[in-house]
Amino acid sequence: MPVFPLNTVLYPGGPLPLRIFEARYVDMIGQCMRDASPFAVCAIAEGSETGDATFHEIGTLATVIDFQQMPDGLLGILVKGGQRVRIAEKARESDGLNTAMIEPLPAEIPGSMPDEYADLVSLLRQLLEQIPEEYYPTRERRFEEAGWVSYRLAELLPLSLSQKQYFLETEDALRRLEIIRPLLEAMQTPPQS
Repeated sequence: MPVFPLNTVLYPGGPLPLRIFEARYVDMIGQCMRDASPFAVCAIAEGSETGDATFHEIGTLATVIDFQQMPDGLLGILVKGGQRVRIAEKARESDGLNTAMIEPLPAEIPGSMPDEYADLVSLLRQLLEQIPEEYYPTRERRFEEAGWVSYRLAELLPLSLSQKQYFLETEDALRRLEIIRPLLEAMQTPPQS
């Protein structure tokens, strides 16, 4: 399966808009769209998006849900995150495209949103009001599910790439919520002079 290393993390159920300009990725997206097949998105551990990169072994399947030619002539796509996967055997094609054998990871069992995190649900609702409907369609919003809420907060909050990767690798939605709250408090605390 093709692997797209990026300086971001894609979560299950989450949107990710991308501008595609490298030939290897234009070809990859074309093939995935023709075959209606996903590709894996993995956060970069070292290197860059346009050169050689090593990437984390836990990523997410991505499916193209929309595409358009951008005003600058580049291909713009919108992908949606699917199942989390573990990267097994990595390879590199002659054009530089990364490929790998992947192992699907178990889907998280949906759990109810505890009342004690009502403030986080309220924050998420406020954040989503500022984002175009196409990214988070109202019919797909699941504020009552701890996993959905924790993933949406992790993708929308200004967290470091390593923090975002940690949330992807954390299999317990309640644990993600426990960690998000102090991170939010730290963001809201003015620095001491």
